[in-house]
Amino acid sequence: MSKNAKIAAGGVAAGLLLWIWLPWWAALLIVVGVPAAAYLTLDPSQRRRLRRVTRKELGR
Repeated sequence: MSKNAKIAAGGVAAGLLLWIWLPWWAALLIVVGVPAAAYLTLDPSQRRRLRRVTRKELGR
């Protein structure tokens, strides 16, 4: 199992636990808010690089 697959599996498990223990709107806020906050902390050059890599992989 690759490192990225382990991270994804952990994220799914954490999401399921949040879904069970918290109201649905709080779980949704965390699931959407954490990646958005992480994206906003990037420098503009890092955001451009991230968008470029994402577009390049979509074109495969």
